[in-house]
Amino acid sequence: MIRKFGILFFFLITGILVSVGQDLAVEQTIATVRPFTPSLSSPVTYHVSPDTVGQDVVDRIIGMGRMDNQVMKHLDVLTNRFGGRPVGSDAYTNAAEWVAYCFRSWGLEVEMHEAGTMQVGFNRGPWFGRMLGGEQPMNLHFVTPSYSSGTKGLQRGPVLIEPRTVAEFERMRGALKGAWVLVSGDSNGWEIDYSQSGDSIRADIIAKNDSIRKRNEEITRDNREKNRKDTLIALKNEPPALFFKEMREAGILGIIQSASVPLVALYDRCVVKNPGITFDNLPEIPDIKLDNHQYQLIKQMAEERRVFELEFDIRNHFKMGPVKYYNVTGMLRGTEFPDEFVILSGHLDAHDSATGGVDCGSGVTSVMEAARLISQTGAKPKRSILFIAFAGEEFGLLGAQAWAKSYPDKLDNISNIFNRDGGPLPPVSITVTEAMYDDFVHICEPLQTIRPDIPFEVIKGGPFTKPAQLGSTDASVFAIQGVPAISLTERDVKGYNFNYREIWHTERDLYTKSIPEYQEHAATVMAVIGWGVANLDHLLSRENLYK
Repeated sequence: MIRKFGILFFFLITGILVSVGQDLAVEQTIATVRPFTPSLSSPVTYHVSPDTVGQDVVDRIIGMGRMDNQVMKHLDVLTNRFGGRPVGSDAYTNAAEWVAYCFRSWGLEVEMHEAGTMQVGFNRGPWFGRMLGGEQPMNLHFVTPSYSSGTKGLQRGPVLIEPRTVAEFERMRGALKGAWVLVSGDSNGWEIDYSQSGDSIRADIIAKNDSIRKRNEEITRDNREKNRKDTLIALKNEPPALFFKEMREAGILGIIQSASVPLVALYDRCVVKNPGITFDNLPEIPDIKLDNHQYQLIKQMAEERRVFELEFDIRNHFKMGPVKYYNVTGMLRGTEFPDEFVILSGHLDAHDSATGGVDCGSGVTSVMEAARLISQTGAKPKRSILFIAFAGEEFGLLGAQAWAKSYPDKLDNISNIFNRDGGPLPPVSITVTEAMYDDFVHICEPLQTIRPDIPFEVIKGGPFTKPAQLGSTDASVFAIQGVPAISLTERDVKGYNFNYREIWHTERDLYTKSIPEYQEHAATVMAVIGWGVANLDHLLSRENLYK
């Protein structure tokens, strides 16, 4: 329903101009007509009495979700103004302040909850590379992990293939200075482990390869002298960069590893997970993950000892620490049960080889829009709703763990945490225990009216297996503590060929990979369900929830 606007909306339907006035039900028409989306400074506010509850508020949420949905606007700002957002970066700090600003502008109580500290900060700048010389000069397609070294400006040099034995290293020692080195293995997005434990593992493999080399010399001699055809023993290639320490001391420019497309870039654990890291002992060797098609060509050219060079300019910038990072919480305080909570959440941080448009821009901006839709009705829920943008999920669920540790007294009073972190698909069902079933059937009934082409189903299930250890999303932090973490099931119902694995932690995690109509629907669904659970006369039952 649209209440007392005082103006007329005109819709051209089958050539007839129809005046639509006050108290008119807007169903399919609104779904097809998209007016101007107002800015934060001019929100559309529905003024109702503070005690307005029930179906009237749900109708207003759905109406705004159809005609004034701003989830993609939030995503545009988050991804295209701030970009990739690892904790410890200026982009994360700026994004957190912006989310807090939005929550305040919508009338929520805001808390910047200190979730942790990075020993050093990191900001990614632009990067490029190219091959010079040879028959096929080309631009290079590559990434580097966050918190890893950049180049010292524009650096150019020849290419060598890494040594695997002491003899090979000694033969090429003098050529290593100023060279790029191809190392073995296929990148999984992590750094080449250059820690002391990594050095120890490599030393063991070097010793084994040296023994293999000596045995191969004996086999070769026997084959020659005794006319035998015994097969040589293969040298070990793993872990990559066997002589990393020695090559670094010899003055290499950087290491290059093959990587499957789309390219994955995570972070340098030797920095992020090292409590002893300081601004004075940061990595200095670029760790390049190169398109495997280009890698194979370059490797072949190096094996053929062709004359060519690679040139890289990688602007990975560090900042002095400590750098604090924060969870951002917006609270719509409950009128009857202010110390009981419903949580809608997503994580704000994102890897930075792309802009985090899907992981988890699609989640956190749906939560933001759900907050806006509910708050702009002017109504107050019975119990408090917390809209949380968690920090540091990608570095190990850091923000969610910090929140649970800071507020253990709240855990028993959480009705459910609805965490969105599975991509930009629309919710199509929810599986709940028998004790919750009737509540959710009532709460979710209005969802059928939002979009007939995206139906919603409530399914009986459970009890669910209580996790024994942290999982892959922030919700697992709460589930371990016995908190209900019932999630919405999502599906590509219209067949847009969405593939989360193509995007997850890759260079393709962009704004353009989120699907607007799915995002708008998800935000509306989250708002309706969050509002409904917050207005029950009781917390959701935990009977037979976990086993």
